[in-house]
Amino acid sequence: MAQKKKTSFKILTAPEDLSEIKHKIRKVRLAKIRRVLTLLILISLAVCGTYLLLDNQTYARARTAAEYPIDISDTSSYAQFADGIVRYNRDGVVFLNRKNEEQWIQPTQLQNPTICVKDNAFAVADNGGNSILVFTREGLKGEIETTLPIEKIAISDQGIVSAILRNENSPQIISYDATGNILVEQQVTVSTTGYPVALEMSDDGNMLAVSYLYTEGTAIKSRVIYYNFGETGQERTDNIVMSEEYDNTVMAEIFFMGDDRSIVVGDDRFVIYRGKEVPEKQKEITLDQEIQSVFHSDRYIGFILLNQEKSGYELRLYSRLGEQVLSREISGKYSNVKIDGSEVIMFDGSRCCIITASGIVKFEGDLNVEALEIFQAPGINRYYMMSVDELRVIYLTK
Repeated sequence: MAQKKKTSFKILTAPEDLSEIKHKIRKVRLAKIRRVLTLLILISLAVCGTYLLLDNQTYARARTAAEYPIDISDTSSYAQFADGIVRYNRDGVVFLNRKNEEQWIQPTQLQNPTICVKDNAFAVADNGGNSILVFTREGLKGEIETTLPIEKIAISDQGIVSAILRNENSPQIISYDATGNILVEQQVTVSTTGYPVALEMSDDGNMLAVSYLYTEGTAIKSRVIYYNFGETGQERTDNIVMSEEYDNTVMAEIFFMGDDRSIVVGDDRFVIYRGKEVPEKQKEITLDQEIQSVFHSDRYIGFILLNQEKSGYELRLYSRLGEQVLSREISGKYSNVKIDGSEVIMFDGSRCCIITASGIVKFEGDLNVEALEIFQAPGINRYYMMSVDELRVIYLTK
């Protein structure tokens, strides 16, 4: 009997529907994406948590991470500018990089040098003398010689300089381009306008704000005038686009915050003006304590106030809208106060105190060397500190 031949053929089942296969593939891919996203979120939370933990702690010591000495024997002042540091004294202006290396040197002969800094330009003037030097990060841009002694200066981001020139009976306010050409000249009549005590320029150089002081009988008054040198101001008498008077107060400081906001500070108040072409008063805040010093950034307006009912001082911060964001007592008095990012840095000699805008005292202690300038360095809790003969990178630790 013949045997049946075995066959290797198998009956195959019909393939799954193509849409179902695609659905399963998408499901697998989504599961992988979810796992990756979950891992990234956990890593981000860990990094943010670590940063916030480090950033919101109080530190007691400042240790040195790097030192960049330089052999100098003169007495200099320092100012943060662009990506480096300006060293200036009676004999010269030097731009240093962040390793304390000289990038360029400009010899000068200034009896009483004073500096005015913007983001892209700065000016060094001989207070009481007749010389103003205008610089960018590349070096000297121009020199200005005045006919009367220099009392105060202001500079725009393009290097336009305005100066109050001292004259008891008829002081002048003159605006120059960086090479010394006169752009605008204003003869001040003290008997009618008052004596100019403060001035500031907008970043674009189109707006000049000046505060004048005058008396009426026995009363002291201030007059704040905004001059617009653009098209809007050409249509106005003497380029004046706004004028405001204040009774019984000395409006002794003016500064701009961004393109369209400026602040005028008196001895008992500050006023916020807004408007790029024609400023308008937005808010006036009366201060209940004596102002010791004023400082600012584009985000914050800061004051050191004298506590009247108890010893010590008060650090107070306001937003650019005039809303109070911080009030904190401080025990000591510091000759240097500045805002860098969201931190208030105060230093005097070797003493230093750093307080965040949220009110946390990040550091209060001794740096073991006299600090002439301090500002933030890359990294967490790291700072550049300039002393007489070296630049240090310091970091805060427990």
